[in-house]
Amino acid sequence: MQEMEEQLAHLNRTVEDLSDVVAAQAKEIDLLTRRVALLMQREAEREADGGSHIYGGPETPPHY
Repeated sequence: MQEMEEQLAHLNRTVEDLSDVVAAQAKEIDLLTRRVALLMQREAEREADGGSHIYGGPETPPHY
């Protein structure tokens, strides 16, 4: 009987630990989802403004 109680206590602790991990992952997923939405909004605004040029490094200006 004592062995079963020990096993149950171990399983309860494991479930609590997993619950904490899932809660932390949910917070991180929410944060990342908000960041992706913000980036998508910024990119949509940039495309709407016609400023979709991507800077690729030093370029020679057209007058050279």
